[in-house]
Amino acid sequence: MTYNQPVTGSRSNEYHPAFEEYCEAIWELREDDIDVIQARIADRLEVSRPAVSEMIHKLANEGLITINGSIVLSDTGIQVAERVVRRHRLAERFLTDMLGLSWSDAHTEAGKWEHVISDPVEKALDRVLGAPTTCPHGNPIPGADYTEPPTKALAELRVGSDFTVSRIPEELEFTPGMLDFLEDNSLLPGHSGVLAAIAPDGTATVKIEGRTIGIGSFATERILVSV
Repeated sequence: MTYNQPVTGSRSNEYHPAFEEYCEAIWELREDDIDVIQARIADRLEVSRPAVSEMIHKLANEGLITINGSIVLSDTGIQVAERVVRRHRLAERFLTDMLGLSWSDAHTEAGKWEHVISDPVEKALDRVLGAPTTCPHGNPIPGADYTEPPTKALAELRVGSDFTVSRIPEELEFTPGMLDFLEDNSLLPGHSGVLAAIAPDGTATVKIEGRTIGIGSFATERILVSV
């Protein structure tokens, strides 16, 4: 993943947190291969569609996005988004690895930290954490030296296949209760299991870390694993 380091002293350091939130949401939707339209942004940010429409016009006027069927970040928009995403994922690492917060609590708190972390603090976090390459959920940290391994969705495996959890995409992070469910049931990056069964409705049964867990199709279609 290419990380576009913001230019020192550029306007990319001066945008209102609301602009950063929208750039981040657009970037993460694209990361998860979701078509970036206003309805998707409204769902992700839990705001009204009229509010999204108004903000999209502001983003376009600021030169942060272009609109051509779907919404695309400009080079400056990418810089803004990647800086915020990097700080969010470093904050999640610190909050889980150093302070012992749950995935869910860390995700919520990092959403606040990402807008106030300065360049020196960002560098210090990276140093203290040992230059992590992913957030706790396995998503790449922009700017990190990371090469994603070959993965596929859990739902694509054949019954009886062994797997290792690789990544929990952002779409699942924003699903109410999902982070708590995954963490409580050891569906964590690096943990290995076996796909025991798949029901006609797509619900999967997996055995992992000594547990037998049922997982709905929405999650199995999105949890990325290596085999």
